[in-house]
Amino acid sequence: MQEGRLFGITYYLLEKGKATAQKLAERFEVSVRTIYRDIDALSAAGIPVYAENGRNGGFCLMPGFILDRAALSEEEKQEILTAMRSVDITKCEDDNATLHKLSALFGCNAEDWLAVDFSRWGDIRHDNEKFKLLKTAVIQRRHVRIAYAGASGAVSERIVQPLQLIYKARAWYLSAFCTKRQALRMFKLNRILESELLEERFLPRTPEILEDVREAEPESVTLRFPPDMAYRVYDEFEADQVTRLENGDLIATAPFPQDAWLTGFLLSFGTQVDILAPAGLKETVARQVKRMYEKYCGITEEN
Repeated sequence: MQEGRLFGITYYLLEKGKATAQKLAERFEVSVRTIYRDIDALSAAGIPVYAENGRNGGFCLMPGFILDRAALSEEEKQEILTAMRSVDITKCEDDNATLHKLSALFGCNAEDWLAVDFSRWGDIRHDNEKFKLLKTAVIQRRHVRIAYAGASGAVSERIVQPLQLIYKARAWYLSAFCTKRQALRMFKLNRILESELLEERFLPRTPEILEDVREAEPESVTLRFPPDMAYRVYDEFEADQVTRLENGDLIATAPFPQDAWLTGFLLSFGTQVDILAPAGLKETVARQVKRMYEKYCGITEEN
């Protein structure tokens, strides 16, 4: 039990950088006295842990300290290598170099049992370059100028502070702070038509600051589909979000952001969806359908 806790303390300090005895005691559910004994045991084992005094003090590891490869089991090494090798996102040469270094460090090669490719069909060079640029921006906290095609089709230029790349619902998104809107936004990578990495850097945002600029939380949406739309319903919703009625109709309930993307998503079902809740969403979609009808039929306000 103690051996596992000692490794746990070491990993925790590697990840967090510093922690007080009280924080470690709460984290590992032991007394503060036990933590002090554990720290003594780590020091005796050659782990360079030391204490910083003062108001912001705590236990730390010497800078540059890394764990010996023997700290990982063979299974854990395989899991790490497989994760890097099989999640084929950008075919980045830098990632391949990292994989080779880890393979040499671990003294083993990843078993080639799984392949995952998130890229689109066809020429993916542009997607890869864009992904690498945004990855660099996130890691280095650099501003990026993008040309973005919104849900309405209009292309606008934005200066954003990239925070995270997210893969969700079979698509890549960039979570970023938009300096134009002064709010967090989700940008679909396929709609980022141009991107330029800028030299200007930004400071990391604390959870408290992000909370003040975060977009509204997704609201629950309830939809009804006929039986012949089952193939599409189960593509878009989890099984536990869908209820089948006696007549075969499907009721799907899930949280969605209340924005232009949701309107476009619902329109993609044509007449094969009935919006049950919220009530205002049906009116929003109806207004968009009316505008589309007037556009394609050449109807103007003067007519």
